[in-house]
Amino acid sequence: MKSNIEMMKEEVTELKKRGHHLYLAMIDDVQGLPDDFKKQLEEDEVTLPNFNRSYDSWYSESLVVIKQLLPDRVDDFIKQYKQEKRKEIDFLTYSISDYLLGVRTTRGYEQKVVADKSAAVGKMEMQTSILAAVSKRFESKLFDIQEVLQADLFDSELSAARELSKKGFVRGAGAIAGVVLEKHLGHVCETHNLKSRKKTPSISDFYQLLKEHDIIDTPKWRFIQHLGDLRNLCDHPKDRDPTKEDALELIEGVEKVIKTVY
Repeated sequence: MKSNIEMMKEEVTELKKRGHHLYLAMIDDVQGLPDDFKKQLEEDEVTLPNFNRSYDSWYSESLVVIKQLLPDRVDDFIKQYKQEKRKEIDFLTYSISDYLLGVRTTRGYEQKVVADKSAAVGKMEMQTSILAAVSKRFESKLFDIQEVLQADLFDSELSAARELSKKGFVRGAGAIAGVVLEKHLGHVCETHNLKSRKKTPSISDFYQLLKEHDIIDTPKWRFIQHLGDLRNLCDHPKDRDPTKEDALELIEGVEKVIKTVY
């Protein structure tokens, strides 16, 4: 089974490739790619995407990754797509959203072009550069060691929880899976410099922080909330005792969270 690091690297690599192809598609639209370059793309069996149809999904996926792994560059990434506060549209303030709409601004009696689609090329190049910076983060040995060791530890603990569940020790299995979930969410909050006001925050405090700062969306927040309820069922006396199915659902849910929330 692939580690968290391998999965994240593959995701970022794929996004970088798609971003580069979008960048080339934009250049081809604005000024045209050289014939010899196009020929090379054909030989490499590379088909450039339709920018207007493919950009939004790439942007959304890339933004999630940047928020998780390089949060200090999020604002820069968004600004290339759209600038909310601007007095006019010129070459500097022109954004990729303007490109998608085909915006073109002129000035004076002679209708001199101030900004057109060509102004977006530098913006797209900047976005691909930010995504490349995310990739470089994986080159840090310290990052690799810390993340890999933690992932391996969590995998080991969840394996132990699964064995306990099989042998009928449902509460113990649920308790271990709950601890893994709490540790992971705490680590994710720490990675994004999110601090709870509570001295000893719980699972609910962590997932609430992550939702408030758009690290996780509402469906994922509800999913983790459900896992928290299962953990409480295993940890504390309730109206009913937890079942093997409850423990297994919790364990599998935690496995999913540690591979998708980071």
